Amino acid sequence: MNWMKEVESNQKLNKEIQFFYNTYGISGLKQAIKLYTDMQQKYICKTKTSMAVIYIKDIYYLKIQKHNISVYTAQGVYRKYGTLNGELKTLAPYGFMKCSQSFVVSLSKVKSINHNDIILTNGSRIPVSRNYIQSIILKFYGKEN
Repeated sequence: MNWMKEVESNQKLNKEIQFFYNTYGISGLKQAIKLYTDMQQKYICKTKTSMAVIYIKDIYYLKIQKHNISVYTAQGVYRKYGTLNGELKTLAPYGFMKCSQSFVVSLSKVKSINHNDIILTNGSRIPVSRNYIQSIILKFYGKEN
């Protein structure tokens, strides 16, 4: 049985999909699918002696000192070796931005922006430099795609 027939045969699911479609349209459906897909993406945090797999949605921010990267998540802090720009290439499609030479932050975890600090939903304060403040504000308030 293909998925369309399954949806048609499940009246409750069919009504929920119709309601969603009528309320939000095809663009809303596409956004919901993208959001769900993004929430399932995983990030590998690997060192010489260990490896952790983290859901990208759980990452608040990354901090680098020399080449030692700390990944701050809802579950704790993970460490790895690398470059911040390398990590940003992986994470940028999921709403991460560089906010200083030492930090990359998840825009979905930003609660507010206060002068030179980004306040995250978990209470962490991340410094933001003059070079990045404009683009962070534009992205945070949805003015830039």
